[in-house]
Amino acid sequence: MMKRGHILVIDDDDAVRDSLRGFLDERGYEVQTAADGNEGLKLFSRHRPDLVISDVRMKEMDGIEVLKAIKVMDKNLPVIIMTAFGDMDSVIEAMKLGAYDYLEKPFKTANAETLISRALETNRSGSGLIVTGPAEDNQRSVGRVIIGRSHGIIDVLKKIGQVATNKINVLIQGESGTGKELVSRIIHESGPTRDFPFIPVDVSALPETLLESELFGHVKGAFTGATRDRKGRFEVAGEGTIFLDEISEISLGLQSKLLRVLQEREFQKVGDDTPIPMKARVIAATNKNLDQVVREGGFRQDLFYRISVFTITVPPLRERKDDIPLLIAYFLKKINKDTGKNVTRVTEEVMMTLQEHEWVGNVRELENVLMQAVVLARGEVLGRESIIFRDRSVAAADSKPHELSLEATEMEHIRYVLEETNWDKSAAARLLNISRQTLYNKIKAYKLNRS
Repeated sequence: MMKRGHILVIDDDDAVRDSLRGFLDERGYEVQTAADGNEGLKLFSRHRPDLVISDVRMKEMDGIEVLKAIKVMDKNLPVIIMTAFGDMDSVIEAMKLGAYDYLEKPFKTANAETLISRALETNRSGSGLIVTGPAEDNQRSVGRVIIGRSHGIIDVLKKIGQVATNKINVLIQGESGTGKELVSRIIHESGPTRDFPFIPVDVSALPETLLESELFGHVKGAFTGATRDRKGRFEVAGEGTIFLDEISEISLGLQSKLLRVLQEREFQKVGDDTPIPMKARVIAATNKNLDQVVREGGFRQDLFYRISVFTITVPPLRERKDDIPLLIAYFLKKINKDTGKNVTRVTEEVMMTLQEHEWVGNVRELENVLMQAVVLARGEVLGRESIIFRDRSVAAADSKPHELSLEATEMEHIRYVLEETNWDKSAAARLLNISRQTLYNKIKAYKLNRS
């Protein structure tokens, strides 16, 4: 029987190698195995397989080094990186360097078979995934992390790796609180923009009359109150990244100006006709279905095509609830450091409650709930009594914070925190993650009084 393809498996775990050999043999593949990276590269040079499957975590020479060496010898050959750890840096680095895909152990048979078949077909058709831009020689640990091992999060990490080495425009889609700005910062820090500014702009927070000046700058006398020349965000970003959050909220008039900037790669300050080169990478984000907004006439189709050259969709927390224990562990360490507390465990009841909650506010809401819980906790174990959702109820799986308006929910939540802290405004502000002045303003606006 003719073999379906020649596959080289590199892994320092005897059990994994034997298991993969048996799995692939049964499906008609010709298989060679190597117990370490050096042996694997020797076999690769001698036999030139059609596909390499390599573990990441190996002694002496790890999978990233193997991948780099293979890409020097044959940049088009598909390499599947395999690991049991699912850490963010290895996924991003592997995809930046041109890995075909990423397989997490223990893998599901159907998923592995589909991935291997697709990789071999890609190799035969000569259309392998090649990341544009130079490969990085130095591995750099990204300063921010995306926590999770769900398929949706692994897909986000792979896409970050695919796009990080160049400066094409990126559109990040996802509900509020899913971490769109975090994704944009990791893209910025993982590629050629890392040594230049990252400039975020929440376009929904500025009126149209100010937004144009904020983005492009103005010259003295351009409008009432323009008492001096001012650089805009595009100019400040230089060769870095400008992050346009809630891009769907830009008016149609300003959309046409932004489109011209992206097309011509230059802009003009308000009140001046001198062109300034636009060198920044543009990453936009939206919590809306931008396709739908385009169809409804609220967003220009030509601008949509310009900003969505590459699209990343960040899944909501309710679609990756298996990640919640990992997120809880990460946030507890972070919150302990910030608050000086030492909460290290949660009860089974708390874990179940948090996993069953709907998380309308996604990861941001989870972090906020945990922050309050840690501050209220009286020991090292987080109990159910410390978990408070926005509707003031003690945690329960059937909590429905969406039944209140946003304003009513905020007012009730602030009132509850004030009562829990005995109206200690400094403590309440820390719990709410806002400044004392903001808290004072909200107390006044909602006419809250100590009972």
